[in-house]
Amino acid sequence: QVQLAESGGGLVQAGSSLTLSCAASGGTFSSYVMGWFRQAPEKEREFVAAISWGGDGRYYEDSVRGRFTISRDNANDTVFLQMNSLKPEDTAVYYCAASTSLLDVAGWTGSEALDAWGQGTLVTVSS
Repeated sequence: QVQLAESGGGLVQAGSSLTLSCAASGGTFSSYVMGWFRQAPEKEREFVAAISWGGDGRYYEDSVRGRFTISRDNANDTVFLQMNSLKPEDTAVYYCAASTSLLDVAGWTGSEALDAWGQGTLVTVSS
């Protein structure tokens, strides 16, 4: 079973950039679709971005499209989330997740059981 560990969160000012990383271990990384999700205080966890097994398919939630970029390095079992033009409303705990199903990740509604989740990394954007 794959295990995931996020890093790269922190406190930044609005308009800044930040890159999150998620390192995978214990599984065949390239067999998983990878996704980023976030959960703001007192809100439900929501989908942010997903990337297909080989990286040729990328999917974004509407509010981050054009500002965030998801990428993966299958040689080093890592997925990234480059976040530009950050806004205070991007403040949340960011989680990476893995699944063998692209539909479950990119079409996540909250009820799909993904294969693995990381512990989360906090991103705080000040105004």
